[in-house]
Amino acid sequence: MTRRLDLKIISLLAVVLVSIEASLAQEDPHAACAAPPSYVPAELLERTVPLRDGIGNSREPVTTASEQARRFYDQGLNYLESYVWIEASRSFYQALRHDPNLAMAHLGLSRVASGLENGEAAKAWFQKAKALSAGLSDWERRRLDIREKQLASVDDIYDAGRFLDYKKAIDDALAADLDDPQLWLLRGMAEEVNASGRGQRGGAGSVAFYEMALKLVPDHATAHHYLVHSYETIGQIDKALEHGERYARLAPMIPHAAHMWGHDLRRVGRVDEAIEQFLKVDALERAYYAAEKIAPDLDWHHAHNLDILASCYQHKGQMKRAEKTMRDAAELKVVSAYRAFNLRELPNFLVHQARYEEALASALGMTATEYPQSRTVGHALAGQALLGLMRAGEAQEQLAAAQKELETVPPAAIGLDPTRGMVKPWVEALRGEMMLREGRLDEGRAVLKEVVAGLRATFGPDAWSQALFRMESMARVARETGDWELAEFLAAQMLDHDAAYGGSHLAQALVLAHKGDDAGAARAMQEAKRYWRDADPDLAELTRVAAESVPTRP
Repeated sequence: MTRRLDLKIISLLAVVLVSIEASLAQEDPHAACAAPPSYVPAELLERTVPLRDGIGNSREPVTTASEQARRFYDQGLNYLESYVWIEASRSFYQALRHDPNLAMAHLGLSRVASGLENGEAAKAWFQKAKALSAGLSDWERRRLDIREKQLASVDDIYDAGRFLDYKKAIDDALAADLDDPQLWLLRGMAEEVNASGRGQRGGAGSVAFYEMALKLVPDHATAHHYLVHSYETIGQIDKALEHGERYARLAPMIPHAAHMWGHDLRRVGRVDEAIEQFLKVDALERAYYAAEKIAPDLDWHHAHNLDILASCYQHKGQMKRAEKTMRDAAELKVVSAYRAFNLRELPNFLVHQARYEEALASALGMTATEYPQSRTVGHALAGQALLGLMRAGEAQEQLAAAQKELETVPPAAIGLDPTRGMVKPWVEALRGEMMLREGRLDEGRAVLKEVVAGLRATFGPDAWSQALFRMESMARVARETGDWELAEFLAAQMLDHDAAYGGSHLAQALVLAHKGDDAGAARAMQEAKRYWRDADPDLAELTRVAAESVPTRP
């Protein structure tokens, strides 16, 4: 009897504490929402926001008496599912202004914090949501259970048992509500490599779950979004393109939606249309930054879009535009390992252009960041530049530094952080090139073939472009060192990777010319010129043809 009374007293105290917290929040909606800071200023994450259209169509049945709170919650959810972290946060805060006890808005802020790579804040927001669980529906309690298990698994991404617990929590929720499209989306995310998955790294295992969400809601913008990523990962670009067009149509005010469509337009050779989408994204983003007085470096997506736009210009042989765009991106503040790793775009471009002194300076700048992924690749590209400058001894020192840094890159990572496997090919490329230049052709060839496999297997649109341009640089080294077997292999790999790139056909033309197939070389050269029809008039790749004696007519 005494034990029951004690439990009742404890329960009453808990209710009182929650009521006091809610009362304080009613006076100041931010009082109950304090959480550890991220790289985005708290003032910005909490700033008021209006309701907006054109951002998607996700809905969830949250418990609240306030229609405005519900509408702002759904707005936050749509921004969250498009990775627009700042606007998602502002929307969830706005929902809390209308209903401070809206537990799911606290849960939404927990997910935003994960997107901003702030694990401590993610846990703090979850605890606030859990403290408000008394009046929630069974559906919402199941969502809390899913999030709790997800956070526990993210805390130890090497623990397979915790990852299985997270998946089982979603499966249990689905068993209770098979008609909930949002649960099917969560289940698709759980098919990623670890519990931090958020729809960007799905593969074949994720597709069926996202397709199920589309069966329940035929034009579900988020399902289309996640299917673009998943189909890209497994190389079914035609399907990715189809879902990308639909996502862009359903969320016209989300820059990332137009960006995703652009991803795959360029993968099918429609590079001009891709550029149109990336420029549209850039205009949307810049208008948003100006209107909201937000620094562009606080939006992870801005630099990423510039990177892909630059790669499109490079693809067309418009090197001046490509370089300017890359330099614009490189000037933005680095706020994540993902962004730091992508700083490789500029030094890799400069190596490709044989501007080795500039490449060396740019690469060494990467070695000064706080992220081991960036430092590793910086040393590797510095070594590449030093080889171009005929400073082999210093290049060897950079290789040693890159190999040492590589050991500090985690073999598994949370979110989009590059893993050791993604970084390693850049180190091995330097090692293989050094072997070629030392006359160890068989060894170097074997290493570089493995590098090609690693580069082409790496996820992501940035990786796809960089693999192409990296292979092009390796093909040039192969020719310079007389390894025509490797040059032929690399030309074939480039054509398989992207047959709509002029450089792929040029690499083939040079190999065919070396083999004495003048007619084949001329045909390949015509293809290169066709794809580079809008290139800079002084494109070095074309002027190099004369030096390497490639026939230009059959």
